[in-house]
Amino acid sequence: MAQFTETFKTYEAKGIKEDVSEVITDISPEDTPFMSNIGSKSVNNTYFQWQTDALAAASSTNAQLEGDDITSGNVATVSPTTILGNYVQISRKTVAISGSLEATARYGRASELAYQTAKMGRELKRDMETTLTGPQAAVAGAAGTARKSAGLEAFLRTNDSRGTSGADPTLSGSTSGYPNAAPTDGTQRAFTETILKDVIQKVWASGGSPKILMVGPVNKQKVSAFAGIASQRFNVNGAKPGVIVGAADIYVSDFGNVEVVPNRFSRERSAFVLDPEYASVAYLRNFELMDLAKTGDAEKKMLVVEYGLSVDTEAAHGVAADLTTT
Repeated sequence: MAQFTETFKTYEAKGIKEDVSEVITDISPEDTPFMSNIGSKSVNNTYFQWQTDALAAASSTNAQLEGDDITSGNVATVSPTTILGNYVQISRKTVAISGSLEATARYGRASELAYQTAKMGRELKRDMETTLTGPQAAVAGAAGTARKSAGLEAFLRTNDSRGTSGADPTLSGSTSGYPNAAPTDGTQRAFTETILKDVIQKVWASGGSPKILMVGPVNKQKVSAFAGIASQRFNVNGAKPGVIVGAADIYVSDFGNVEVVPNRFSRERSAFVLDPEYASVAYLRNFELMDLAKTGDAEKKMLVVEYGLSVDTEAAHGVAADLTTT
């Protein structure tokens, strides 16, 4: 193969235009299944509280004499409600874009400031999902110390299955108050259907209605092999090739169907059995985009949110903790 000696080639040419796509590719995950499935509410204090109560245990000996009178000795003792609480925490994202950069022409976005501001919102939701599902204990905060909201794992004490040396989180008032200590991680073990059945049974026996099993990607695949997974079939019409359906969406338990939901931001070592009706995100301040003071040749923005987790009754949920992550 020969090349004409005087051929003017791209290697020598000057001023060739760049070829840059106008599409910016970003496959970073943005789904937040925990936040998306639970509710939301507004609160008006940095420390917010709610009450729980429970009926007395059922009795098989409640048989009374005909015409019997009530006396001081046989009046039932009334138990007060339990007051639980959590703190809100402030999360934010900030950006500063120079005037020169904003004035330039760019591929893929008309305004660098608008593009970066939109990214901040998506990133902040990921931070919230990670915090809300995590083991973080609540922190009251002080001068120089940021307040922190307790995450889901710091609330779950009743319906759990933990590895050896694993320990429940604690509350500031023993049986009331806010989660003041995170759970202690125990020895990891493989996630089995026996463990899942144990947690689901505990939730149901406590009065809950298990609706969602939330797991990380590794344990989602393990759940797919459980015997309780609903049969997966795909109708094939005519001479088309069959399609293999590999996703386990419904676990058929002894206490109802449970939807299996993968979560990229919860800890892989923890699998949650949830009744989303009894949890919500509490906002002291919902998402707010602020213009920061202009002190030079740059535009500064801050996106801020102040939020905490409300677990209306932790007995409606459960956790299989200390699971292997590979």
